[in-house]
Amino acid sequence: MLLNELESYIAQLLDISSFRDYCPNGVQVEGRAEIGKIVTGVSASMDVLQAASSAGADAVLVHHGYFWKNEQPVITGVKRKRIGHLISHDISLLAYHLPLDAHPTLGNNAQLANLLDFQCERLFGDQNIAAAGSLAEPMRLSALAGRIEEKLQRRPLVFGRDDAPIRRIAWCSGAAQDYLGAAIALGVDAFLTGEVSEQTVHLARESGVAFISAGHHATERYGIQALGAHLAEQFGLQHTFIDADNPV
Repeated sequence: MLLNELESYIAQLLDISSFRDYCPNGVQVEGRAEIGKIVTGVSASMDVLQAASSAGADAVLVHHGYFWKNEQPVITGVKRKRIGHLISHDISLLAYHLPLDAHPTLGNNAQLANLLDFQCERLFGDQNIAAAGSLAEPMRLSALAGRIEEKLQRRPLVFGRDDAPIRRIAWCSGAAQDYLGAAIALGVDAFLTGEVSEQTVHLARESGVAFISAGHHATERYGIQALGAHLAEQFGLQHTFIDADNPV
């Protein structure tokens, strides 16, 4: 298919015009016009780009691309090397941030819920980017932490009593620790996100709501994979997911 057709399809699929975002969603670097093979990854790091060029990809689709709000508007240093690699190999880069977090089936939060057996009952937070609901089966916090480690292949940081019963949970992939207060107001027993801040620990301890930091990268692997798999099935594209190691 053509690059502009791919971009138009994803824009409609993810409803990107409905979001106020910190970066452009869609094509960020234009490569060859025809797309037959795509590579997906969480971030457009050099290791992902090199894997894509080695695989003969026509386009790379990521959750974290370039040109973020408030960053320096220059193409130098690491950014110059990354963009230079894309251009020299005629590979397009497409990035989808908040629209990919929020999509009701392909999104990071929806995919996390599927993986961890969470039942989504409502959305909350800025632009309804976070989700809240219940566990398919109530369990102690220690058991939930064990499930998360098994499924995400990363040991989470957990703040709360091991024997605390967890029935209701809120979650948001990535760096959503600032939503803990909103999650507490919803009456949940635990809140899961990717990162943790110093003040988050105190708020969790004093509120009695468990806080689980499961890794920014680890919680955002699944939306971009689901998007790539959907595009491969829909249009007959070849798709490979590159899971570049990132402990954060």
